[in-house]
Amino acid sequence: MNRVTTRLGGLALLVLLGCLPLLAIPVPGVLPGYTYEPGTLQLLALCWLTAALALSYHLLFGVAGLMSFGHALYFAAGIYGLAIVLDRTDVPLLPAAALVLVGGVALAFVVGAISLRVTGISFAMVTLAFAQAGNVLVRRDQGDLTGGEEGLALATDGVPAALVGVVNTRNLYWLALVVLLLVYLVVLWIERSRAGHVAAAVRENEVRVRIIGGRPYLTKLVVFVLAASLATVVGMAYLLLQSGASPATSTADFTLTLLVMVVLGGVGSRWGAVVGAVLYTLLDQRLAELAHSEAVAGLPAVLRIPLSEPMFLLGTCFVLVVIFLPGGLAGAAERLAARRRPGSDPDGSGPAPGVPAPEGAVA
Repeated sequence: MNRVTTRLGGLALLVLLGCLPLLAIPVPGVLPGYTYEPGTLQLLALCWLTAALALSYHLLFGVAGLMSFGHALYFAAGIYGLAIVLDRTDVPLLPAAALVLVGGVALAFVVGAISLRVTGISFAMVTLAFAQAGNVLVRRDQGDLTGGEEGLALATDGVPAALVGVVNTRNLYWLALVVLLLVYLVVLWIERSRAGHVAAAVRENEVRVRIIGGRPYLTKLVVFVLAASLATVVGMAYLLLQSGASPATSTADFTLTLLVMVVLGGVGSRWGAVVGAVLYTLLDQRLAELAHSEAVAGLPAVLRIPLSEPMFLLGTCFVLVVIFLPGGLAGAAERLAARRRPGSDPDGSGPAPGVPAPEGAVA
């Protein structure tokens, strides 16, 4: 009964989100305007794509326990790969996207095959090195391909007119929502597949899996490539939404942002990754407006200075969640639900569910 209720609730939420561009719903302080306005739809579409990207990182970190500092490399590969193909060739959007996806898979296979030869903090550092190398290539603009620090504008000749321009923000919103749904379903399928179960077992005890005849390296490589491929797909949708590529998306800092989103929502939880990403994106976008508002400007300096720094506020929120909500928002929700079950621990104490021991964690 609970499973049926959950599925119906999820379907109802999906229908509501799909209808938002057709409705005039104001959410003061959260959204910049009514839900049908282009600015609001742009922000919401960014939330959905960020959530899809966080889900791909959840597959890597939450399922396989691989703490990578280079996940932004594959996101940027999708963005810049599609931008370059559309800019330098006459290939239409769909064939170009397929070509870029193949390239993203190949890149992930090479990087994963090398990085997964080591474990723990060494794995994290190797992925960081690859990410930094990718960022350097993007910023140096070798061959006049990436636009360097200025980025690269989207060439719209091969893009359908329905996905170009502010007047079509509604279509881009629906595209972002479809990408989020597809990524969620793929992650769900992988988690419930044999590869997902083996990856979870490897996360908990790699030696035991090897002893019983499993192949931990191959399993981790498969999950690594799948997570990177999803990030590449999200990157291509992001290019269409933003109408251009920016070198900021290729930095290791961007991967750390994904890690913050997953931890904020709850490591090991799919919906936690989604909620964490949406919450972080809304805070990141809207706190900047708060920082320059008249309400903050009229405060004493001791309050005005910290409140005028969005990153300070985001960092404070993250610290508070880590301290007071171990297991993130998903862990807090599960503990709250456990209190309501008959025979459960009334104080809700105990370990937070679904928190893996990450590959890149320091013992």
